[in-house]
Amino acid sequence: MKSAARIEFREVTRRFGDLLAVQDVSLSVDDGEIVSLIGPSGCGKSTLLNMGSGLYGVSSGEVRVDGEIVTGPNPHVAFMLQKDLLLPWRTIRENVELGLQIRKLPTGDKPMSLLARFRLLGFEDSYPHQLSGGMRQRAALARTLAVDPTVLLLDEPFSALDAQTKMVLQQDLARTLAEERKTALFITHDLAEAVALSDRILVMSARPGTVIEDIAVDLPDRDNPLARRRQPRVGEYLARLMELLHVEERTL
Repeated sequence: MKSAARIEFREVTRRFGDLLAVQDVSLSVDDGEIVSLIGPSGCGKSTLLNMGSGLYGVSSGEVRVDGEIVTGPNPHVAFMLQKDLLLPWRTIRENVELGLQIRKLPTGDKPMSLLARFRLLGFEDSYPHQLSGGMRQRAALARTLAVDPTVLLLDEPFSALDAQTKMVLQQDLARTLAEERKTALFITHDLAEAVALSDRILVMSARPGTVIEDIAVDLPDRDNPLARRRQPRVGEYLARLMELLHVEERTL
């Protein structure tokens, strides 16, 4: 019988030589959930995403996507990083089409539909160097969604952007994930971003990383982060996260 979770880590441990990066991590993300992963730098958050995508293997335990064990790169999973990684010699439309072409899938009208959704119509024939940082990251998000993944793995995709642009892209992401009922595991160091975007927040310990707290975000407007930020209980969640991460004592 398949697991109900879209993506699941079962007692996963990963070593790099003598370095124990993560240890006995168990977590799951259900269909349509957005789960944020936070913790101190170097605790293994990105390592977990790399194992979830099949780019890294596990030292022990197992990762499953839609109930199937991950043994290598998985066509049902899409990965978005801090850098947009757009190919400079391809136009924006060609960049969005890239994943479809690699998988030998018809491009159809999906790329242009996504460019319209992310307000990039009129720039489809432009090259990455002609766009602002926020526009490039919107193009990278469109490229990630073009292959219609079951699970999105997002590794601090907005960390390099200014505060205003970041909030606009958070809004774009949240609405798109809600409308298309996508499942996402999202790494961030921005605690307010985690509260604004997530159904749940998983807090990790220092290395070797493991999950020490699973916090359900019981606030409305998950598809509207700007509205959710105005909820009076946001401060309670931020205070709890700061307490768990000992932010008063050290920098994340």
